[in-house]
Amino acid sequence: MPQHYPFSAVLGCETDALDDMGLALVLTTISPEIGGVLVRGEKGTAKSTTVRALAAVLPPIDVYAGDRFSVDPADPAATSPDGPFGTETETIVRPVRLVELPVGATEDRVLGSLHLERALSHGKVEYEPGLLARAHRGILYVDEVNLLHDHLVDLLLDAAAMGQVTVERDGVSVEHAARFVLIGTMNPEEGELRPQLLDRFGLTVEVAAPREPALRAEVVRRRVAYDADPVAFTARYRDTDRALTERVETARERLAKVRLTESALMKIAEVCATFEVDGLRADIVTARTAVAHAAWEGRDEVTRADIRRAALLALPHRRRRNPFDAPGLDEDLLDQILGDDELPPEPPEGPAPDEPPTSPEDNTQDQAQGDGQRDEAADGDSDQAPATDDTPPESDGEPPVTPPAVTESGSTVRATAPYRPRLLKVQGLGEGAAGRRSRALASTGRRVGARRPDGPTGSLHLAETLLAAAGKQSSRGRTTGRVELRNEDLRVAVREGREANLVLFCVDASGSMAARKRMTQVKTAILSLLLDAYRRRDKVGLVTFRGAEATVALPPTHSVDIAAARLDEVPAGGRTPLAEGLLEAARVLTRERMRDPRLRPLLVLVTDGRATGGKDAVARSQQAAEYVAGLGVTTVVIDGESGPLRLGLALRLAELLRAEHLPVAEVSAEALAGTVRSRTQKGAA
Repeated sequence: MPQHYPFSAVLGCETDALDDMGLALVLTTISPEIGGVLVRGEKGTAKSTTVRALAAVLPPIDVYAGDRFSVDPADPAATSPDGPFGTETETIVRPVRLVELPVGATEDRVLGSLHLERALSHGKVEYEPGLLARAHRGILYVDEVNLLHDHLVDLLLDAAAMGQVTVERDGVSVEHAARFVLIGTMNPEEGELRPQLLDRFGLTVEVAAPREPALRAEVVRRRVAYDADPVAFTARYRDTDRALTERVETARERLAKVRLTESALMKIAEVCATFEVDGLRADIVTARTAVAHAAWEGRDEVTRADIRRAALLALPHRRRRNPFDAPGLDEDLLDQILGDDELPPEPPEGPAPDEPPTSPEDNTQDQAQGDGQRDEAADGDSDQAPATDDTPPESDGEPPVTPPAVTESGSTVRATAPYRPRLLKVQGLGEGAAGRRSRALASTGRRVGARRPDGPTGSLHLAETLLAAAGKQSSRGRTTGRVELRNEDLRVAVREGREANLVLFCVDASGSMAARKRMTQVKTAILSLLLDAYRRRDKVGLVTFRGAEATVALPPTHSVDIAAARLDEVPAGGRTPLAEGLLEAARVLTRERMRDPRLRPLLVLVTDGRATGGKDAVARSQQAAEYVAGLGVTTVVIDGESGPLRLGLALRLAELLRAEHLPVAEVSAEALAGTVRSRTQKGAA
């Protein structure tokens, strides 16, 4: 049996000194209702190693022998599609499973599907369980969850929240339990999750490699020792892992006994309200996390420290309003809200023995007195009421999210607030990863045909299966009666959906584009298209050209927030090396096509069409344009030329590139719609 790296050997995962990542993983295994953990961090920070080691320290579970759905024998209400099971059924004890979900998994693989071969060979409609069934009462791990298609992420999070899965497809109707701990890891440099999906993860932690040389050396020392002798290294940490297992089991037993007092609940609500998180999921998750933390620490009542740790894990990612916001939480403001004093004890039910009950008249009198005191304070000489310990000053909170102002530093101009752009699509029908931009053959969408299946499961296309078998019935000795079906007759549905694309921006940053108003307009258009690319799950890249050369400002990535930051840094000025810009874009597209032939590119060239860089600049730019056109890449030329006198050079360039020509003022969907309405009205007149 392979030896996994011990959980307690990971730096920061010692039982008595868990860091944020270790604590978040432990708390969500104590109380799976928290909703899972999203771990964000740069590459090489032991994210996957820690998650895979977690399953080994969790207490084992009891299951029925032969039950593919792993229901709990101790739960009389638990049912399994493989059941029913009686008291005579054999039970076994097995470790908790860690089920890994590949980024390229299909919906059939996740939910399960009709087993096609058994349906034909045995004539039975048999359900083949998916990964969610296998993960029941265990851990479902998604590495690079930010690259998983949105509808699969929604499916996972819904299953984790509901605790069950219902499958209604291909003549199959199955419902089974699916309670698991969902853990996702991601590198923010490769793209972000949408804020709506971030909110669905209970806890989020940021991890980074230690900067202290001694800690880095210790990590290397442990890894070298593990690689040299995994068995001996694992044995060294067996006792600490066992102690962690016992502590988790004790915390689970204590969980139901932990009291969440009214004062603690009000403090949680105050924290969430002050940080202006959307919705009430944050309050619920923070409360559950605080209760789990109290159980982990061996307490019977939630304290201020429990709320603080819970808020730091449950709130930072819920403060994002748009994809260009960085997650985070102001800890000073959090401490100010929580205060220095411990939470007051739970008040006794009913009036105290030595205190007479309060009459309605007393309540009215107290309220009037309080109103009078407030009126006196309002009428005082001071223009501002004095700050209290419960009211943090405004300067301590984070400012609301506002669009970047149009500022200029030297020759660098920033974009204004983005708008909704028109949809730019790649021509033809692709087969790339699921997304929301161009037409493609996909696992979801409308049915457009049929094909032979790649595996034992899939979405059966019954009509095409029967048609494939119809012409072979005479050779199989059948002329009347039932149709004889064989495996080679099987056909599954081919569906047309949407794919993600590589959107490569090639931006003219020369002096002819450097006018403040023009560059602001261009950068705002690009920022709007970047935001659109984020929503459509595209990969983006940025090439700029000015002076005498072209530069790859950002190699293709899924991180549009980095692209937006690089866009702000692009200066403008100098000559226009148009040919160099086109050729550099061609080199980037060629490299990406070799890496992933299915990823179809969309080249967005932003320029006014002028070519002034170097000798024979115009001729060389025409040759470069013809070369790019020969690549067969869908190209859009966004014309940055404005003003009453226009040379129309970008339009001629678009003709050489066999590209769509789009004035920068028409990038906005609303502006384009207004132009169409205006032209329609003139034609009608």
